[in-house]
Amino acid sequence: MASVELTRDAAPAAGDSGRALFWRMVVVYHLASLAAVVVTLLLVFLGLEFTGWQWACMFIMLAPGIAFYTSLDVVVIRRHLKPIGDALAYVDRGETPPGLIAIDGVVRALNLPFMSALRVTLLHGPAATFAASMALVLSNLVLDGNFALWQIVTFAATVLFFASPTHAIFEYFVVSRDVEPIIGRLTRAAGGAIPAAEQHRLIAVRLKTKLLYLAIFVTSLPLLFFAASFLFKLDRLLISRGVTVDAAGMMPLYVWIGGVMLLCMAGSVIMAVLTANEVSRSAARMIDAMREVEGGRLDEAQLDVISTDEYADLYRGFSLMLASLREEQRILEISHDLVGELKLDLLIARIMKATAELLGAERSTLFVHDAKNDELFSVYAAGVEMREIRIPSTQGIAGSVFASGASENIDDPYADPRFSPEVDRQTGFRTESILCVPISNKAGVRIGVAQVLNKRGGAFTSRDEARLRAFSAQIAVCLENAQLFDDVLSMKNYNESILKSTSNGIVTLDADGRIVTANDAALAVLAAQRDGLVGAPANDVFAGVNRWVAERLEKTQATGETSLAVDAQIERTAGGTASVNLTAMPLIDAAEQRIGSMLVLEDITSEKRVRSTMARYMSKEVADQLLAGGESELGGKDQKVSVMFSDVRSFTTISEALGARDTVTMLNEYFTEMVDVIFQHGGILDKYIGDAIMALFGAPFNGPQDADNALAVANQMMVKLAELNERRAVVGRAAIDIGIGISTGEVIVGNIGSAKRMEYTVIGDNVNLASRLEGATKQYGVKILLSESTVRELTQPALLREIDVIRVKGKDRPVAVYESLGFRDEAAIGDLLGEYGAGLAAYRARDWKAAAKRFEAALKLMPGDRPSAMYLDRARAYAAAPPAPDWDGVWTLTSK
Repeated sequence: MASVELTRDAAPAAGDSGRALFWRMVVVYHLASLAAVVVTLLLVFLGLEFTGWQWACMFIMLAPGIAFYTSLDVVVIRRHLKPIGDALAYVDRGETPPGLIAIDGVVRALNLPFMSALRVTLLHGPAATFAASMALVLSNLVLDGNFALWQIVTFAATVLFFASPTHAIFEYFVVSRDVEPIIGRLTRAAGGAIPAAEQHRLIAVRLKTKLLYLAIFVTSLPLLFFAASFLFKLDRLLISRGVTVDAAGMMPLYVWIGGVMLLCMAGSVIMAVLTANEVSRSAARMIDAMREVEGGRLDEAQLDVISTDEYADLYRGFSLMLASLREEQRILEISHDLVGELKLDLLIARIMKATAELLGAERSTLFVHDAKNDELFSVYAAGVEMREIRIPSTQGIAGSVFASGASENIDDPYADPRFSPEVDRQTGFRTESILCVPISNKAGVRIGVAQVLNKRGGAFTSRDEARLRAFSAQIAVCLENAQLFDDVLSMKNYNESILKSTSNGIVTLDADGRIVTANDAALAVLAAQRDGLVGAPANDVFAGVNRWVAERLEKTQATGETSLAVDAQIERTAGGTASVNLTAMPLIDAAEQRIGSMLVLEDITSEKRVRSTMARYMSKEVADQLLAGGESELGGKDQKVSVMFSDVRSFTTISEALGARDTVTMLNEYFTEMVDVIFQHGGILDKYIGDAIMALFGAPFNGPQDADNALAVANQMMVKLAELNERRAVVGRAAIDIGIGISTGEVIVGNIGSAKRMEYTVIGDNVNLASRLEGATKQYGVKILLSESTVRELTQPALLREIDVIRVKGKDRPVAVYESLGFRDEAAIGDLLGEYGAGLAAYRARDWKAAAKRFEAALKLMPGDRPSAMYLDRARAYAAAPPAPDWDGVWTLTSK
């Protein structure tokens, strides 16, 4: 029970763990003392011939002696535990202890068993021996105990040679067991293993030392004590019977007893040393092999089983692990060789050859899915003259594996009704065994099937199946990379074709500022001839009133930054001016080196067109501010932004019921109401995502009330939605329901996209978190969820309640989330929040009964309150089956 309680104390935030450990060590000390006392009293009872009065005197006088040496031990125990307690104090408060304090705690916890044994041997044993001796001496002086000198000496020797080792051994092993959870807890707080520079502080108690201790203190010294006491007792017995034997007569007995004693003592020490050496030698062989593995020398790491003890099982397990590592290394080597091949036909040939070699098969085939025709075709078959085999995607063994996604290992294909022997007849090949696994891309979509035929030396095993599955994952990556390379080449050709016909003017310049190319649109914008532009310095082409273009090019060439000019005026070569949006950007090669610059000229009609376009995504004021800020505001930068996602619930069901035309009408009506609210509070409409809205607060310009504005928009959207639903109800239309998620934090904001189409948006973890929170509103049955980061940024009072501490999918760090209640006007809200808050506090304190009572009261105030119902269910469940001791209250969401 004491060990269990210590584990509970080791849980975070469980109270004063250092004090709990101290009292546990005191209990262990007293239990060990009790064991030692039992051993001592038993030996005293059997051999010291105490009278009843002597027993009474001993117990009377031992009391102050026990208090004396116990006080010494408790003081030393507290001193030993101080570094551990200092580190645990930080952990109990949920803080990370400073590096040195945490390391001191781990080192002391690891050394504690040895220090406990050392304390008992060097302090407790001598102190207890002194106290026992003084108790008998004082009994003679004060109580007339009549203890003989041999009784006093024998009693003291019993305490020193029997009781003290018993106590030390008991305390060493119990402390070793009980300190394990403390070591694990402090190691995590210290950030992992003890640094190499601090490991010299550890006291290594080798197996040889332990065995020698046992041989000396448990065997040799007690045996010596036994021999001496036996001879003494024999002499007393002879004297009491009137028998006198001189030393010469006793010499044979002395020699016999001395010889037996010395042989037993030497045998125990030698056996301890030999056993320790044997175990150390076996351990050293394993350590050497592990070091070879750590150094990547798998072929040099070999452990032969040379015994039948526990190390034989360890060696066999190590050999199995080593074989698996070698197989993984072989797969990695093959995969590395395949990565550089980007030509699809050559890649497939190399893949299937490597597959056959890896699995020891005669042949291998790759079936690729033709989605257009819903067929499986073999692009390459090793050793088969037919270059292409096509079958329906559900036919044969390959089709069955592709359709089901389950691997097949068939020892006798001809006995399988799915197998078609037609291919064998056409090729003259005899198929004796088949191993077939599906190939899926990174999205989990099956794109083909890998098949190997005829395992050399027997049938395919489950290990072969696992290796082929692992290699198939790499096959999928290689196929996708090769296909991507083909797509890139096609896209390059496609882009070049587009440049010839694009409506935007494009002018490229080399590193010296000379014009290299100019497409037809650029010639039209500048009203120039190609011969007059290509090869001319930019400073000559863009001179006079157009000098600003050359200056932007120079800035881009010098800094590598994109330069943007909106609604700029360019004087044409043939006369007149053109209004353009001009972008000057650097040209970068594959080595990330600047090789020149590029001008993109978009011919526009007026500033009105620009402002009109911007007004679709943001309020007029924000658009004016953005235009005044210039192109630098559109560049990528890290910025604190409040991101809001809203989504229509059951949109698929609604759209299916309404039809296409009415669905569009409904969305336009809904979006109009919602976007107006966003603009009223200085937000930016980032994008529509189907029926969802993504809005930003704090981009491109942030302010102190961005989080307040985001929360105000969320509450106002719910109010506007209620009004919209009232109007829809009048005309018999179904109500619309939405969920909203808000998160605040650092994101990357700027123009993101290709050179032809850019989108001003944000990306980052907080964007993903806002989206996850919007999805989580369905699970928690609420309308608006905010992250803790948004709540911290609020500057105005808000009606909120904490919903949960969750770990969303794709994130490791838990996040506290809150519900906004600012749009609700129920009279019971205040009382509800009081009961709910008290219930949540009891729940996190693991007081399930009190928590359930509070949440029941909250549900009586508001029966439809989903969070209260959820926590009521959790509290009842945990009351029936409490969580683990290290439960931290975090709830993990397994879906998006």
